Amino acid sequence: MHPSSSTAAAATTEAPLSVLDQINPILSLLIVSSLSVKTFTGRWQTIRSRLTSLQTSLNSLTSSPSPNWSSNPLLLTLLPNLLSLLLRLHSLLTQCSSSSYSGGKLHMQSDLDISSSSLSDLLHSLDLLLRSGVLQVSNAIVLSQPGVSSSKEDVLLFVKDLFTRLQIGGVEFKRKALESLLQLLSSDEKSAGVVAREGNISYLIHLLDLTGHYAIRELALSAVSVLARCSEESRKSIFEAGALGPLLRLLEVGSVAMKEKAAVAVEAITADLENAWAISAYGGVSVLVEAIRSGSPVTQSHTVGAIRNVAVVDDVRVALAEEAGVPVLVQLLSSSSAAAQEKASCALATLAESGEYFRALIVQERGLQKLMRLIGECSGSEALESVLRAISSLSASAQVSRTLSSSTAFIVQNGELIKHGNLILQHTAVSLLAKLSISDGNKRAISSCTSSLIKLMESPKPVGLNELAAKLLMEVLSVRSNRKDLVKDEKNITRLVHMMDPANEVVAAKRLPVTVLAAMSDSHGCRKRLLAAGAYPHLLRLAEMDVTGARKLAQRLAGSKIKSLFGRAWRA
Repeated sequence: MHPSSSTAAAATTEAPLSVLDQINPILSLLIVSSLSVKTFTGRWQTIRSRLTSLQTSLNSLTSSPSPNWSSNPLLLTLLPNLLSLLLRLHSLLTQCSSSSYSGGKLHMQSDLDISSSSLSDLLHSLDLLLRSGVLQVSNAIVLSQPGVSSSKEDVLLFVKDLFTRLQIGGVEFKRKALESLLQLLSSDEKSAGVVAREGNISYLIHLLDLTGHYAIRELALSAVSVLARCSEESRKSIFEAGALGPLLRLLEVGSVAMKEKAAVAVEAITADLENAWAISAYGGVSVLVEAIRSGSPVTQSHTVGAIRNVAVVDDVRVALAEEAGVPVLVQLLSSSSAAAQEKASCALATLAESGEYFRALIVQERGLQKLMRLIGECSGSEALESVLRAISSLSASAQVSRTLSSSTAFIVQNGELIKHGNLILQHTAVSLLAKLSISDGNKRAISSCTSSLIKLMESPKPVGLNELAAKLLMEVLSVRSNRKDLVKDEKNITRLVHMMDPANEVVAAKRLPVTVLAAMSDSHGCRKRLLAAGAYPHLLRLAEMDVTGARKLAQRLAGSKIKSLFGRAWRA
């Protein structure tokens, strides 16, 4: 039997069953004939082993319980390629069996190695197709896109089919499979978990290789970017499959669109602290810094988000210093993107918290001035929180503390945040002002926030906020005019007295209202108001509980009470 090359050409247009009818005889012939080959016996032994495995796989294929297995479009390409390779092997076998063969030995070795490798790849593809289970589906030609109401089994089978086509098919199969994958992820984000568990994520990452087809690489990157931000499970799967290295390369040398998608994925991956170390391991800090310098606004925003995520890692901070990353981050504070400003502020805050070296570097680059200016420009509370946190981190420096203490505008802005901000902003603003040296003039400028400070003294969370609020309130009340204004406010006096009530479990630290009221008790009018509000019995009980300052304040009020009684008797 001498099959011709024209047979393979004709097979590409024939149905799988017809092609199989041509494959089986030549496969059997090759297995038997290879036993008697006398040259390159080692190579032919390897090929024969693979041919035997192929025969087993083909038997499994034809014994499929589904009557429609032969309609699978992947077989329309796979089987003709297999027939073509078997015909090539038959030609090589004929040459190796001929006693008169005078061809080049090295050339024959190369041909056999290439054919053996191709046979291994096709065998792998066939086995993959058999394992996927897609041949068992009655609608094997095209699986329909699952909808939101589709069963888990439908989604599972669809994902298996996608990745089978992705690994076995040519460029067109890969393109359509990736498009279907993106459509699935965009219509139902919950399917990301199925993709992470059942899909060959490593192969998807392999498609990011710079040597691959551009259009396929672009679609694969889109899929990886979506998976990175869909769920914790899918994000973990792409990281463990080694996505970070290829993503950093694309962030470095890809097109503008690819850099933007890669930046999105890198930011999402590094959001998990357990993954943050890998940026340094891949030498990615220099890539991130350069992407901020030269990237599009979208790339800059997501890249600085990645730096914000990984700035907690010691090795990353060292690399940021070496790559002159701080000036780049400070420059982003002037960006037109609010998201970039917020993320840059967070990154700078983390760096400033790490030590005096970075604090000095940020101040040297005029980062403090830019952050202070942003307080009046930020529109969202999250951006303000980031800016204040960065300033708070910098305030550990004596130089910065002096600058902030002398800025009336900064102090007044924080006073307004204490009055009108959310709890996080209030906490940050209070902690900032509480550690500054504020002049009497600036204390008068923020006197309107005393009511808010009193309310914050009742806040059990965040831990320590009530202490800071009491400390700042005492500073504000050190100015006589501020004390007089507070005494006139009956609601605030009543609130402070209520805090001292032993039955009031909201305020556990009773010494705080006692200390504040003691600072105000130099005024006879204040003492009268305290007595009228019922402070005296509370203080007696607190004195029995040994609350600091309670006994002394009770004695002061008692004296005032006696004077009041004598005064009434004298008038009578």
